[in-house]
Amino acid sequence: MKDKIQKVVLAYSGGLDTSVILKWLMETYGCEVIAFSADIGQDEELDHIPQKAKATGASRVFVEDLKETFVKDFVFPAFRANAIYEGQYLLGTSLARPLIARRQVEIARSEGADAVSHGATGKGNDQVRFELTYLALEPGIRIIAPWREWSLNSRSDLMAFAEKHGIPVPATQAKPYSVDRNLLHISYEGGILEDPWQAPPEDLYTLCTPLEKAPDSPEIVEIAFEKGDPVAVDGQPLSPAALLARLNRLAGKHGIGRADVVENRFVGMKSRGIYETPGGTLLRAAHIAMESITMDREVMHLRDSLIPRYSELVYNGFWFSPEMKMLQAMMDDAQTDVSGVVRMKLYKGNCIVLGRKSDASLYREDFATFEDDTVYSQKDAEGFIRLNALRLRIRKMIRNKR
Repeated sequence: MKDKIQKVVLAYSGGLDTSVILKWLMETYGCEVIAFSADIGQDEELDHIPQKAKATGASRVFVEDLKETFVKDFVFPAFRANAIYEGQYLLGTSLARPLIARRQVEIARSEGADAVSHGATGKGNDQVRFELTYLALEPGIRIIAPWREWSLNSRSDLMAFAEKHGIPVPATQAKPYSVDRNLLHISYEGGILEDPWQAPPEDLYTLCTPLEKAPDSPEIVEIAFEKGDPVAVDGQPLSPAALLARLNRLAGKHGIGRADVVENRFVGMKSRGIYETPGGTLLRAAHIAMESITMDREVMHLRDSLIPRYSELVYNGFWFSPEMKMLQAMMDDAQTDVSGVVRMKLYKGNCIVLGRKSDASLYREDFATFEDDTVYSQKDAEGFIRLNALRLRIRKMIRNKR
């Protein structure tokens, strides 16, 4: 006998899984279900969502455009930190889940719901990301994770359940892998990609042009930054979502942003993912170039030492943790002077820095020159070197005596 639940807010996409979950929740718990869909740039028409959700039994449906919030409050903070998981993954899915979960909790509060639900499986990272957010923001909320409860363990089981309950299902054959898309990236996992020796099929990719078909002429782009955030492309000010969409088109056209990654999931297993993050790849390279002339050396080195920890927190779902809040404050403080313009060349999968300039630049040609200057005495280097070598000399001298 299931504990009595009155009302559930479900993260609903309108696909087979969440459509089945909606009906299953009603049938299993005898509860009211509110469907919530977030537009975070998955490039799908969501106009059909309200009608489909209500036809399946939802009492209310929320469909909200969260693209600007996603980029401004989740993507940009992570890129101010140069976040990257295990050296390759730019955290596209990881950054989206806490936003969706936060909004679910807000709707649950406003609608008087006593539970939330999601369609993440019991093997992956997303269940952790959703539920850590739920519990961090609403400690007493009930969580229903159908994939950890029900006996519907295959697509054919889901199809049969849908048919039995009159739930419309796609007539086309399912893709042989799972896809997650938002304004930052597209990820592909499972199915034919589970063998790490096999190359992904070329028709899998959506955003990034194959290098063989990318333009034979390079393209130059200038990205302006203010306090670590990109604010304009080629002199045109753009909102966060519009800017990232623009960079996606520019970089994707030139085949920039593909990654084939075998990563370590938080739950303890390795998994293979294929990622397309064209705008993010370009943005990170430009941001690092901007920092190179505006950030103090010791600040940069300390910040860089914390990037793996920051990225791990995002990947593992701790966006709303106290340690994440502390790290973000430090990352943001380091961006105070990261303002200026970076010029990049896009060509055949590469984004190449051509130039950078800033009113806050710490680079001084008259200091760095090989020509005569007035700020640096080369003779001073001898004492500097000998002092730094002192412990090395002492160590060797003692060993020689032994």
